[in-house]
Parts: sequence; structure tokens; C-alpha cells
Amino acid sequence: MTDGANDEFEALQARVRELEERLESRASEETFRLVVETAPYGMVVADASGSIVLCNPQAERMFGYTTEQLLAARIEDLVPPRFRSAHPRLRQTFHEDPVHRPMGAGRDLLACRRNGSEFPIEIALTPLPRSEGLLVLATIVDITSRKRGEEELLRYSRRLEQSNAELESFASIASHDLQEPLRKIRMMGERLAGLCEAELGEQGRDYLDRMIRAGDNMHRLVRDLLEFSRVGMRQQSFRLLPLGTALGEALAALELLIEETGAEIRAGELPSAEVEETQMVQLFQNLVGNALKFRREGVSPIVEVRGSVETGATGERVRIEVADNGIGFDPRYGERIFQIFQRLHGKGKYGGTGIGLAICKKIVDNHEGRIQASAEPGEGSVFVVDLPLRKRRQFDTDSDPK
Repeated sequence: MTDGANDEFEALQARVRELEERLESRASEETFRLVVETAPYGMVVADASGSIVLCNPQAERMFGYTTEQLLAARIEDLVPPRFRSAHPRLRQTFHEDPVHRPMGAGRDLLACRRNGSEFPIEIALTPLPRSEGLLVLATIVDITSRKRGEEELLRYSRRLEQSNAELESFASIASHDLQEPLRKIRMMGERLAGLCEAELGEQGRDYLDRMIRAGDNMHRLVRDLLEFSRVGMRQQSFRLLPLGTALGEALAALELLIEETGAEIRAGELPSAEVEETQMVQLFQNLVGNALKFRREGVSPIVEVRGSVETGATGERVRIEVADNGIGFDPRYGERIFQIFQRLHGKGKYGGTGIGLAICKKIVDNHEGRIQASAEPGEGSVFVVDLPLRKRRQFDTDSDPK
């Protein structure tokens, strides 16, 4: 092959490569255009001067422009009028350091429709290097619905705080104004029984005894209802606490009942957990007290308290078991016993208001845990409490918060 032929062949090869690059570039641009047009978000591409060179149907609907109107507009036309004068400088700053970035972190961003109305957005900027100059792709999300939801949630939260404050005020008033008359009824009844016992006669004394017992029952009911309403309502202080400490305080409060029943408390090693101490003491007191109350006749109560730490899909969790050798219950009532005022036994043999286990469930729910019970009639019960080792923080997430 002659030199001239070689030159011509090399020129032909160069031309072929140029055509291939153009075809590849055109195919790449067509793919990019297709991605932009079918994206679920508004997308706008602008050049260094701010002129819009490409947009998708979502952006047209979002801003209220036709394709021709958007392609004849500038990016500043999509910015609220009061911010437009500062925007060219911001655009220039991005071109000086063109890296992908989300905009508006920590502050609200607004866009402007063709009719002049404003709406909140999230936007991400992506540089698109081209031989004719840098282009910038703006991905825009209308977050109006989300903002409305956040505002509604905030209003609901404020109403809930107000309702809780009113409930706490009511509980405080009820604690005095309801219990004080009950104390007087009991006191006057006892005085009447002492002063007029002979005159009352057997039937009169029976009526008076019933009245005093009813007053006592009402006093306990009001006290337990107040206790139930207050769980999770007070300012709570969660801290890492050895659960054995909470159990010790609960057993100290139950000391007289333990002695009266001749109970044996077998407490194993308990782990530490991030809990609200007062509520945890109340949880142990109610569970152990429940075991002592529902004991078998003629059998000394034995209560075992065990604890362990287990690792699962949701992280480390604390498992607490309170087992007894009491009267047990039918397994089909395993959920019902945690409902307020639910009793499986008559009031005559076993006292109480039917609120204690409901308080336990409310405490466990407040700790983002679970409580369940298993039993067989005459063979005792086992209450199992499952709690997170550490309290989940408000913004805990598996993903990067950014």
C-alpha cells in the first residue's frame, strides 16, 4: 500500500472513530433525556448563565409553565421575587465549586410558580460537564404535603401536651378532693361504731362495717386510678440503672406482706438497663405483689425473679421473668389480665381493684417493651417483660442522618 493510500486509510479510520464517538455521545444524551423526562421529580437543566436548556413534564406541572415557556426562562424565574437578586451569586458560587450537593440543609427553601404562588421544596444540584460548558441538573421535590403533615403533627403534639397538663391538674385535684371525703367517711364511721355500738344493734353494725369497707375500696380505687393516669405523664428521667436496685426497693415496700404470707423471694442476678427508676420499682412491686396476692391456700408463696440480656434483630434487650407457685389462670386469659378493671376472680376471696397489671403494661409500653404472661390453673404463673437495653433516641436510624 502506497503512502498516499496509507494516509487516506488513516483519515478514513479517524472519520469512523469520530462518527462512532458522535453516535455514542448521541445515544448517551438520548438516554439521559429519557431518564430526565420519566423521573418522578421535577428536573431542570440550566447553563452557566442560568438559562434553562432542558426540563421534564413533572417540572412543567410543578411550576405551571409549558415546555416552551420554561425553555425561554431562567432559573431565577423559579425563585420567589424577594430572593432573585441574590440568586445569580449563589449560582456562580456553585459553578466555581461544582460538586453534587443537596441544598437548603437546616433551612426552608421556597420556589415560585408562574402564577406567583410559593411552595416549599427540596432540591439537589448535580454538575454535568460538557464540551460546550458546565450544565447543572436541579432535581426538585415539592414537599407541600409533607410540610402540612409536619404542621398538623406539631399542632396535635401541642394539643396533646395541653391535654396532658389538664389531666395532670385533674389528677392532682382528684388526689385531694376525692380522697379527703373518703377519709372522713371512714373516720366518722369508725367513731360512730365506737360511740354507738350498743345502740346500733347487730344489723346496724353490719351496715356500718359495709359502709367503711366500701369507703376503703373506693379509696384504693381512686389511688390506683391516679397511679395509672400518672404513668408516663410526669417528666421522666431515664438512666442506666441496675435492675436489682429497683427490685430491692420494691421488696422493701412489700416487706410486711412478705412476712405475713411467709413468702420466699428468690432473686437472681439482674442486668442493668436504661429505665425510669420510679416506674421500674412500681413494675416489680406490682408483679411480686400480684404473685403474693394470688397464692394457693396452705402453700407458702415462692417468687423467682430472673433476668438476662439477649441480642436480636432490634439490638440488645433485657428479659425479666417473675415466676410464682400461685393459683395460676386459664391461658386463654393471657391478654385480658392486662386490661384495666379486668379480674379473673371475685372480689370476695382476692382483693384489689383490677388495675395493677394494667399499670404494669402501661409502664412497659412507656419503655417501648412488651409484657406477656403464661400460666396453668393451680400451677403458678410466669410474667415475662422484654425491654430495650437502652432507650431509643428520637432520631435513631440505621441510615446516615445526612
